[in-house]
Amino acid sequence: MVQPVAHDKLTTPPSKSGCPINMTVELLGDRWSLIVLRDIMFSGATHFRELLSGSIEGIASNILAARLSKLVDAGLLTRDDDPSHRQKVEYHLTEAAIQLVPVMAQLGAWGARWLDTTPELTVRAELLAAGGPALWERFMAELRAIHLHGAPPPTDGVLSELTAAYEAAVRREQEAAG
Repeated sequence: MVQPVAHDKLTTPPSKSGCPINMTVELLGDRWSLIVLRDIMFSGATHFRELLSGSIEGIASNILAARLSKLVDAGLLTRDDDPSHRQKVEYHLTEAAIQLVPVMAQLGAWGARWLDTTPELTVRAELLAAGGPALWERFMAELRAIHLHGAPPPTDGVLSELTAAYEAAVRREQEAAG
């Protein structure tokens, strides 16, 4: 992994220690920050309303607004005018947020292994874990194209593979229940 130079560091409030684990937890350790990043990363949502209505955890609008602001201020998201509508903004992942893909993959794999999760919400974590670093690199390249360069999501990319697996798991769960 490429180490950022000093001017590439994220903006964070002063910390009690310079421990990288402590500082990361201070930045991302609240209940919602990683969930907001997850939703932008894995759902393709970039607008406030999409993130609010798509939150399966039911984030409140004031909490979403606060987390988006925090993540923008820290340098994990950008807030850009939406070219299709004057009163809308889009949120995009920065390189620092994109490089959280391996962390998200490991968190998902750990949760799938040790927690009582649902099959449809576990399938993406299992695929990311099984794909390992090669898949993570492909996904990060796809996210860079979308969020840093404005490319449309590819129809045959990692995100579409993960979404298809999720949708298939949802169908299996519905068939088993119905």
